[in-house]
Amino acid sequence: MKIVCVAWNYAEHNKELSNALKEEENPVVFFKPDSAYQRNRRPFFLPDFSSRTEYEAELVFRIGRLGKGISRRFAGRYIDGVTVGIDFTARDIQDDDRRNGLPWGLCKGFDGSAVVGDMRSPDILGKDFGELSFRLNIDGVEVQHGYAGDMLFPVDRIIEYVSGFCTLKTGDLIFTGTPKGVGPVRVGQHLEGWLEDEKVLDFHIR
Repeated sequence: MKIVCVAWNYAEHNKELSNALKEEENPVVFFKPDSAYQRNRRPFFLPDFSSRTEYEAELVFRIGRLGKGISRRFAGRYIDGVTVGIDFTARDIQDDDRRNGLPWGLCKGFDGSAVVGDMRSPDILGKDFGELSFRLNIDGVEVQHGYAGDMLFPVDRIIEYVSGFCTLKTGDLIFTGTPKGVGPVRVGQHLEGWLEDEKVLDFHIR
């Protein structure tokens, strides 16, 4: 299983982190190893190597069939599930990496850093992928609210782009980027994520 992630896919989040991307550029893609995958309802343990670990709530799409060089207009046929996930980031390490022009592998790819909610069938949702909304609450307070239509690169474009480089396989996950509102987590917090009006993500920080 591959975990494909897109960085800087919401304009307001880019401003939040002082990043600026032109819309005509290609998606910025990175990967997490399969050991980063963590199922819903299991606690997330803060890593001892980071002094500032931050949440990033995202729409996550699951690939349901093998594909290479997938055309954008057929990309939806390769998706068999969608949910909300958290891309945890060791922000202090990432900031150092960015200052030094280094890759982000460790700050994004550590064990348990990709928490994935309960999958929902695209057919059941009854909405176009570009119309989906999601939100994240921490201890009952909304901290992020996203709308897929605000993505700089929608999921069909991401699938087309990534599959031009590497084969997408059944079970691969695509994290599509986070809206504004990211921030640090601390021990004892309760995170809940909603896809539309349905809670699909629920876990605690330990």
